[in-house]
Amino acid sequence: MDSQNITHRTRDADEPATATANRDMKTRQDKRMAMAKRGIRSLAIAVALPLSLTLFNFYFFGSSNGYGIASKPSWFPPIWALHFFSFVSTFLMGLSAWLVWAEGGFHKKPRAISLYLAQLGLGLAWDPIVFRMGATWVGLLACLAMFGAIVGCSRQFKEVNPIAGDLVKPCLAWAAFLAIVNLKLVFL
Repeated sequence: MDSQNITHRTRDADEPATATANRDMKTRQDKRMAMAKRGIRSLAIAVALPLSLTLFNFYFFGSSNGYGIASKPSWFPPIWALHFFSFVSTFLMGLSAWLVWAEGGFHKKPRAISLYLAQLGLGLAWDPIVFRMGATWVGLLACLAMFGAIVGCSRQFKEVNPIAGDLVKPCLAWAAFLAIVNLKLVFL
């Protein structure tokens, strides 16, 4: 058999090979685009939902006149700074949770979702407990539990996605600072 007489067959006799390849490439691009849109949509939900809950919490329960009037040390942040950094912390936790979810980490480590939801709930509960109800001891316990949940999140997230674990570190620092502020509020 002569190798020079060999011809290549296309999928359809009517359609040239380049048209088939272009169609297949177009289909792959469409699939990638659809996946990217789903990823952006899930990222928006994973970040916007906790942030909107946090904003709702600040608006309805977040501050009282007691924090502004009480004599406090000079290093105490103003209420707007507490809210701003809580907002940033919520954003970082939502982003890191999305990174873990995108890697399939909540299926691999189901404890991670419960720790994330616990820290989110405790973070939302801390503001009304301390500023509206004035229960600083209960707020301190909530803040310490939130710190523990964030430590757990950091460990679980780091095993799935190291970047997600690193994004949690500023949240740990913020929770520790909140605990110090809350402890000082207890003794005022």
